[in-house]
Amino acid sequence: MTLATLADVLQPAMKGGYAVPGLVCLGWEDMRAFAMAAEAEGAPVILQAGPSCREHTPLPILGKMFRYLADSVSVPVVAHLDHGYTMDECRAALDAGFTSLMFDGSRKPLEENIAETRAVVELAQGAGISAEGEIGFVGYSGGEASAGTDPEEAARFAVETGVDAMAISVGNVHLQRDHEGGLDEARIADIQAAIDVPLVIHGGSGVPIAQRKALSAATNICKFNIGTELRMAFGAALRQAVLSDSDRFDRVQILRDTHDPVFEAARAAIHSTGASGKA
Repeated sequence: MTLATLADVLQPAMKGGYAVPGLVCLGWEDMRAFAMAAEAEGAPVILQAGPSCREHTPLPILGKMFRYLADSVSVPVVAHLDHGYTMDECRAALDAGFTSLMFDGSRKPLEENIAETRAVVELAQGAGISAEGEIGFVGYSGGEASAGTDPEEAARFAVETGVDAMAISVGNVHLQRDHEGGLDEARIADIQAAIDVPLVIHGGSGVPIAQRKALSAATNICKFNIGTELRMAFGAALRQAVLSDSDRFDRVQILRDTHDPVFEAARAAIHSTGASGKA
């Protein structure tokens, strides 16, 4: 088994000048392609189950799926809960075999976010797994606006929660379909100067590839969450598979045609963070 915790893969990344991709999973077809892409690239990978994934498939099933995939490859695989909003969700993920819990208290007042994140960190530490928190709010393309991370608050948050990784808001947004977002490198530098903790970028699909590579190599950004560009690859492949033959009806045959495009898109995402060959 190559199952790993978040700390297992992010600490070497911070020292080695690369980042590990957190690939956002929605179902068996994409998570299998992600694990196979990581194996092909010789890279550690973080398989992430976010809220929409959990709506579709229960946590106990997802935990088994992630663990099965970790067994099937030779590279480190982190089973990660993404955007857990309650202690109950985090505890359920722990019970389901996840090795990393991300508690999102970013919409809460600072004091409340610190207290609740700290409780999740203690839960994770007690079980020998990792925890990620978020300070500053990462908004959504065409939706909620972001609230940038304050470096002084970030330093306090890191110290008082003890998180293994800290998600920050520095110009990144969720669900951005192009690579034209661009991150605030001055703010990143100020945060990094204040605290020595692995940093996480949610909404990594919106970050220009060149900047993604540069920040992975030169800063403490050790994890890019990448979802939208992979969903787009899956959606395009699925659309092509359905429209190519109006007589097709077998979902197994149709979904089989999504594998190669998603596999290649995941390989490109992994390569863009410098993680290839780092397993």
